[in-house]
Amino acid sequence: MCIHFGRCGGCTYLDIPYEEELKIKRELLESDLGEYASLLGEFHPAPITAAYRNKMELAFGDEGKDGCLALGMRKKRSMYEVATPTDCILICDDFKKIINYVLAFFRATQETFFHRKLHTGTLRHLTLRRGEFTGEILLMLSTTSTLKTPLKPFIEGLIALPIEGKIVGILHAANDGVADAVKNENITLLHGRDHYYENICNLKFKVSMFSFFQTNSRGAEVLYDVIKKFTGEGADAALDLYCGTGTISQVIASHYKKVVGVELIDEAILAARENAQLNNINNCEFFTGDVNDKVEAITPQGSYTIIVDPPRDGLHPKALEKISALSAERLIYVACKPKSMTRDLPILLQSGYTLEKIEAVDMFPRTPHVEAIAVLRRADT
Repeated sequence: MCIHFGRCGGCTYLDIPYEEELKIKRELLESDLGEYASLLGEFHPAPITAAYRNKMELAFGDEGKDGCLALGMRKKRSMYEVATPTDCILICDDFKKIINYVLAFFRATQETFFHRKLHTGTLRHLTLRRGEFTGEILLMLSTTSTLKTPLKPFIEGLIALPIEGKIVGILHAANDGVADAVKNENITLLHGRDHYYENICNLKFKVSMFSFFQTNSRGAEVLYDVIKKFTGEGADAALDLYCGTGTISQVIASHYKKVVGVELIDEAILAARENAQLNNINNCEFFTGDVNDKVEAITPQGSYTIIVDPPRDGLHPKALEKISALSAERLIYVACKPKSMTRDLPILLQSGYTLEKIEAVDMFPRTPHVEAIAVLRRADT
């Protein structure tokens, strides 16, 4: 049992067997789905329940009033106290060794954590990303621009750590803002490269520090297998909305003659194009733009499937209206917040879709979150 369980906020079900956790999650999901709960089919368990997180954003703080410097997850109802992840079951041993080293290094200096109220101090965050299947690790230290400690010894110590994987890139972000956020600004590459590689579903993906990528690589493979199963056969093309770095597009590319993806963030689209080239996939096209404005212009000709993987708040009303008006044979809705999907479903059903089936994937064991995937079909197809 982690000594911080109950205060860290990272885990919810650490004190019960995993089978009981799955039962509770299914009941909660059925409650979120409401009238659609009867269509909930398979609930896919996580392939692994420990050390599955491939990304962690950790904050510098203290262990209590007048306590020494700490690095970890923010404690509940606390502005400055953090829970050190010494016993955290969600992260791998390599992450723990890196965290312990970073903390020991800065405890030996005069640097202090950035005080969110007084706006004093220099140390802000440590972000870690890792390829589950490649072992490549990318890390970024976020501080204010007033950091005085030379970082060359810091880098040398990191590279020398006895870890199973390999640190392929070290970055530094200078952030003088008042918000408690990791920002993609003033980034300096200190060592190696600014990205790592991950292999999923027999494909290779280049992932940068701020690229969206599923936090659980092994769980993502289960999720993508469900999506591939739901794509079925017959449609000529697929429209992948909120495509991010194009992971889903490339995973399903072999099922269609053409896949068109759209994403608001230009950096993600550039990564999607690069990854498609890396995987020798030639039938995917990616466009930068707001789904609300772009969806009509990029809709393929002939029969097609729509895949939506929106943010936690679900589809924007304007986007939902436009998507409902399209004539896709099939629509696959991927929801990281099933309650948002439940809110959107009536509009889709009123436009002529029939809800066929819902499945779920436990992407985040020991937490309350699950991923739901619904497949809808046009009633007249």
